[in-house]
Amino acid sequence: MRLTSLTTAVFMALGAPVLAAPLGDDGLHKPTWLQDTFKDMTEDLETANAEGKRLLVIFEQRGCIYCKKMHEEVFPDPEIEALIEDNYFVVQMNLFGDVEVTDFDGTALSEKEMARRWGIMFTPTMMFMPDAMPESGTAAQAAVVTMPGAFGKGTTQSLLTWVLEKGYDTDEHFQKYLARKLAETQ
Repeated sequence: MRLTSLTTAVFMALGAPVLAAPLGDDGLHKPTWLQDTFKDMTEDLETANAEGKRLLVIFEQRGCIYCKKMHEEVFPDPEIEALIEDNYFVVQMNLFGDVEVTDFDGTALSEKEMARRWGIMFTPTMMFMPDAMPESGTAAQAAVVTMPGAFGKGTTQSLLTWVLEKGYDTDEHFQKYLARKLAETQ
């Protein structure tokens, strides 16, 4: 069953449970906003840019309780789901997967080998890529933000917004941005 943002909002307003995205054959959640690509970082960045979106790579693994939390409690939130659908081109990687990934420098490795190369050790981990193609190096070196962990709705929404606003290019560290946003709501 696929849920749109409007359907999700209706379920939440009625107090009905929101269904998490279905699981794929690899045991990972497959929300509708997830892109099915050849996992070529150069092509994915070009496609994201052509669509006017930011490239977001998210590492997950089968049985990850934190990934489940994100897919059941955070990502289905109508505001967060709309933020992702409208602004992000999301490519999912399996921390222990065997699908080939091609890095910005042309190196091709399995997902699990690329995770090692990029220093990914926890799921979920979100890697936000730059707007422009890096002149050299790996996706891990090019990433403007790498965020391991599961977070609540407020922190996740703030992170997605801070990246869109290019907060990483300012003097306001994400923690300060988050504290400011929390203070504004009180």
